[in-house]
Amino acid sequence: MPMIQLTLPAGVLSDPTRAELQKTLITTLLHWEGAPDTPFFRAQSWCLVEEVAPGGFVNAGDELPRFRVDVTVPEGALSDRRKAGLVQQVTAEVLAAAGLGESDGLRVWVLIHEQPEGTWGAAGNIVRFAELKALAAAERG
Repeated sequence: MPMIQLTLPAGVLSDPTRAELQKTLITTLLHWEGAPDTPFFRAQSWCLVEEVAPGGFVNAGDELPRFRVDVTVPEGALSDRRKAGLVQQVTAEVLAAAGLGESDGLRVWVLIHEQPEGTWGAAGNIVRFAELKALAAAERG
């Protein structure tokens, strides 16, 4: 049940580019989490884009756009290798959508938030990582 949130200055991405990037980020997150790309898991994987008004998301060095990607996953869903792959791929996807190159990589920050077991709820119930793994295995098999 992952969620990915992209924060960026308003107007950096066109509406169609933003919509395509949201779907791409969800697919990437599912891949690195090791979840099957099925209708159920796609429906439970959310992407929120928050566009900040001009002047609301700046740094002290220049006026170039910055991007923050917050990824929330159940604790234990991502190994160190999977985290590294996720960060690399998400950074490349954000840069490509914004028409930027690899040299702009420091303008994209990816923050991974692991939700401790017993603290994620949906449908009025606590969601357990072991249950998600079992469901994923059943959907794969």
